[in-house]
Amino acid sequence: MKKYKLSFVISILMILPVIMFAGNEDRVGEAGASELLINPFPRSAGWGLANMSQVTGFEAIFLNPAGAAFTNKIDVGFANTQWLKGSGITINSFGLSTKIGKQQNSVIALGLMTMSFGDIMITTPDKPEGGIGYYTPSFLNITASFAHSFSSSIHVGASVKIINEAIADLGATSIAIDAGIQYIPSSNENLRLGIALRNIGPALRFTGDGFSFRGNVFGNDVTMTVEHRSENFELPTQLLISAGYIFHLQENVENHLLSLGGAFISNAFSRDQFSLGLEYNYKDIFMVRSSYCYEKGITTTDDRATAYTGPAFGATIQAPLNKDKSSFLAFEYAYRLSDPFSGTHQFGVKVLF
Repeated sequence: MKKYKLSFVISILMILPVIMFAGNEDRVGEAGASELLINPFPRSAGWGLANMSQVTGFEAIFLNPAGAAFTNKIDVGFANTQWLKGSGITINSFGLSTKIGKQQNSVIALGLMTMSFGDIMITTPDKPEGGIGYYTPSFLNITASFAHSFSSSIHVGASVKIINEAIADLGATSIAIDAGIQYIPSSNENLRLGIALRNIGPALRFTGDGFSFRGNVFGNDVTMTVEHRSENFELPTQLLISAGYIFHLQENVENHLLSLGGAFISNAFSRDQFSLGLEYNYKDIFMVRSSYCYEKGITTTDDRATAYTGPAFGATIQAPLNKDKSSFLAFEYAYRLSDPFSGTHQFGVKVLF
């Protein structure tokens, strides 16, 4: 077991010098499928990515699939996101994780995320005012994850995602892979470390009848069907490194817990980010959290490259479903400030067995 721990520490030390200077601002905006960077679950959204080393249950399939290994028996939940309120974009998500195997040290998880943009008016060069109908874009991400606990200290996980973006006559489909590790030192179980690599996969390309049109080629008088070719676009690859610590505000008592988390997020096609978050937990019944996610230029309107301004907040209320408090029904909310628009509101319900 010492070999596993030593290998983990050595890997972190080798990767850190590389990723600290990995940002490439020349590539900002070149990737597509940016919906893969949207956190659809309110509990971890309030953390602003800072809890990547502490996230558990089905929510881990978004941040770090290794965290799914901490599922007690079954976690299941739904969430609705009003993304950038005023834009008309809605996200619905579902998550499920469950223990498997005789030793109960492995977990499988499933995640589903859909984005709705409403009806958009069809316009053409001949009819820029519209009046010829509407089209409805749809984004769908399906994730399957597997997590395993090698010991009480080392937990690993991996996910496979199917990505689909489509309108009536155009579509793009691809797959992506996530992988992650969570580490809890046996000498200090309050300390949490994690690393995850997300959205690794082949490029996407849109295809369909929407690229076809009737026209003449090379001055030929014969009219024929011609098809435009779409350029490939890359996935928004992301590397996250996180650390956290859980403070017991009363010695040897679990009634009052204060969790601190921080993360460095290296984005291949956008600016790197630093996130810091804090959560207070009262008897696993009430939790409140806040975070701040910083990136270069975020403090000024002229230099900001994102709609978000940094702060995020969230809260959870859990009701025990049995006397021994091993099962809970949780209601959750998160809010992330933005400029422009009126922020992102997220609502969720979760059942933990």
